[in-house]
Amino acid sequence: MDSTKKTARLAGFLYLLSSLAGAPALLYVPGKLIVEGNAAATAERLRASENLLRLGIGSEIAGFTIFVFVALVLYRLFRPVSERHALAMMVLILISIPITFVGLLPEVAALDLAGGGGGGTPGYLSALDSHQRDGLAYLCLELHAKGYSVAEVFWGLWLFPFGICVMRSGFIPRFLGVLLMIAAFGYLASAASELVVPRYAHAIGPVTKLTALELPIIFWLLIWGARPQRPVST
Repeated sequence: MDSTKKTARLAGFLYLLSSLAGAPALLYVPGKLIVEGNAAATAERLRASENLLRLGIGSEIAGFTIFVFVALVLYRLFRPVSERHALAMMVLILISIPITFVGLLPEVAALDLAGGGGGGTPGYLSALDSHQRDGLAYLCLELHAKGYSVAEVFWGLWLFPFGICVMRSGFIPRFLGVLLMIAAFGYLASAASELVVPRYAHAIGPVTKLTALELPIIFWLLIWGARPQRPVST
């Protein structure tokens, strides 16, 4: 059980580290750079704050790279509980990683289009006027956001086998597994509101807040790890 506790705490530490590393890209950078519906103003911010977008790109790379190891450690933790569900959990979350990495390319393109790529606007873009480049830069940032929405499908799906593993483990409270499975619906609702039924995004909005129910498992793993088991009487 000591080994299980150490593995659980390592998973919690990496989980929290990944969340902190990726937080600027998710919570800070978009709000500082994107002016909703205004391509010219957004492009001006890109030109003035190139390093801020690069901070966001670096934040995403760090956060999602660390999360690869979160998946591996969680698989090691739950494999004795249910290898089938632990494998499903790991595969589903790992699928999301290349999606998020590919989604970084439009951000890099947005910098070039806005003329914030370090050397001004590349010569091959001179065929486009400034308004066209600004519009395309804004489109690139929108594509990056839509890529997140695609990844959210898997951010939701992996929580179902994760929740099952927690509920069956015996060393983590069952209610945390239930919370994970409820949080899954928040991610799936968020993806649906952006990609499938955007006209109902406002109505779906409250459901997306269920994603916050993923947080308790992070702190349980980090602080308590795995609770001791009662010895089985013979």
